[in-house]
Amino acid sequence: MDIRVSRLHFPVTTLGPGRRIGIWFQGCSIRCAGCISMDTWADAGGETSVAAVLAQVREWLPLATGITISGGEPFDQPEALLALLRRLREAAVDDILVYSGHAFESLAATLTQADGLIDALITDPFDIDAPQTLGLRGSDNQRLHCLTALGRARYATYAQAPRSAAKALDVMFDEDGSVWFAGIPERHDFLRLQEILSEQGHRIQISADKARSRSDGKFRP
Repeated sequence: MDIRVSRLHFPVTTLGPGRRIGIWFQGCSIRCAGCISMDTWADAGGETSVAAVLAQVREWLPLATGITISGGEPFDQPEALLALLRRLREAAVDDILVYSGHAFESLAATLTQADGLIDALITDPFDIDAPQTLGLRGSDNQRLHCLTALGRARYATYAQAPRSAAKALDVMFDEDGSVWFAGIPERHDFLRLQEILSEQGHRIQISADKARSRSDGKFRP
């Protein structure tokens, strides 16, 4: 089964409990303003196979406490997502958390086929102007759905739990020298990082936050 994947990483500690394997799908039809992962929007790139993804995941499984699938938009590749979820279950992974920018109600057909394969699901588009107070969510309009007994045991406490006072991001350094982040940043965190690095003489380009004017607070395409 073909699949488009932006990146794989272990460990991820900011998108679910424990030390997790992160799988980011490539391609997104939703494209929320202020998205932290604008580099995953393109519909081309990242072509691989579910078997290749599983081969890498198996190397990390003995040390992992769960898997987080994000993107991009995983449900834009429903057949590949279902194939991956089934193979992950066969590999006896622990809990599986999936992020989607689609409304829960619009995912009914795929979720029926994924019954028992997803333990917890976070849905709905990121809203850059909404409050940002709930754990695991970029904006408070997003909903957390616990879909299995394991999901309820692991994630029920996150339903209305506030975000931790100690905010954190995972910072990843790839072999090609690129640096990227996993997690849910605070508003304008990347702008503040840009200012710090610029003051030190670095030349950088960021995607998140860049479309928001700092003078009037309005989003600009």
